[in-house]
Amino acid sequence: MKYLLTAFLLLACIVTNAQNAIDGNWKGSHATPNGIMELNYEFKVQGDTLTGFIKSKFGVVQLENGKVDGKKFSYSISFNGKSIDFTGELVAKDQIITKNERGETKLSRMKE
Repeated sequence: MKYLLTAFLLLACIVTNAQNAIDGNWKGSHATPNGIMELNYEFKVQGDTLTGFIKSKFGVVQLENGKVDGKKFSYSISFNGKSIDFTGELVAKDQIITKNERGETKLSRMKE
């Protein structure tokens, strides 16, 4: 019984860790018609809910409708009165790729 409990707790930790691997501060850049725009992201995962924000030279935008499913996630932002949908995936321990209708952005985990 003791071994079964230990195995269960270990499995629970692994599942929680995989889902929370998205948590943290990330940075990336996106090509625009006016040049490269630097972006900083903060992601927070609670259960299957994703919250956080994106910060650029234009200010801070809150994530909306964020959902997490393992290493994949989705969210939307409101910008200039328009809702923009994103999908993302943790592709390596320190790398995320997000996609929207205008292309993809590679994010790297920021050192803390």
